[in-house]
Amino acid sequence: MRKPTLLVIEDDSDIVELLRYNLEREGYRVLVATDGERGLGDAARHQPDLVLLDLMLPGMDGLEVCKRLRALDGTRGIPVLMLTAKSEETDVVIGLEMGADDYLTKPFSPRELVARVRALLRRVARGSEEVGKTRIELGELVLDLARYEVTSHDTLVPLTRAEFRLLWTLVQRPGRVYTRNELVDEITAGEAVIVDRNVDVHVSAIRKKLGDSGKRIATVRGVGYKCAD
Repeated sequence: MRKPTLLVIEDDSDIVELLRYNLEREGYRVLVATDGERGLGDAARHQPDLVLLDLMLPGMDGLEVCKRLRALDGTRGIPVLMLTAKSEETDVVIGLEMGADDYLTKPFSPRELVARVRALLRRVARGSEEVGKTRIELGELVLDLARYEVTSHDTLVPLTRAEFRLLWTLVQRPGRVYTRNELVDEITAGEAVIVDRNVDVHVSAIRKKLGDSGKRIATVRGVGYKCAD
């Protein structure tokens, strides 16, 4: 069986060795890049199964690296686990908005690290196994899971990865009401802790970007959201 390949983009040698030791012990193949530019090149060249990305990098920071990963066809589908020494909620939210899938705050335990990596890889595996669910058409809306793209009236709508996942969840089952907690799980792979109001921010952004099509997303007071068919 092929070993999953993980790309670590981190400039702290001690953190790199901690990550390498614990991840290789679990059977993963680990590649390392010590700056953002090199990390982008390695991601495009090696197509890893997951990227562990430090926010505080020399030169190009982790947020910019994440943004560029999501902008390129060859790397936009690679899951990203942010590593951050910051505890401020705003830093985490910005990272998730840029397209990261989850985050891990330093210092972290090896057990938590491995659990987060496994959870993200399982989620990607489940998504790739779904048959007949790579494209959804709902009226003027078309969602393409393989490309993480949304079009409305044949016009491309620039959603972040988190926004796309939230919209994909709602559109899969029109009329079904999703709680904020359920939508948080879809955005963060069920691992990261994020407050409810950030779901509202995502929904507000999606509605604005979709224009008239945004009216399809209905608020169910006291519960969450649903998509009208």
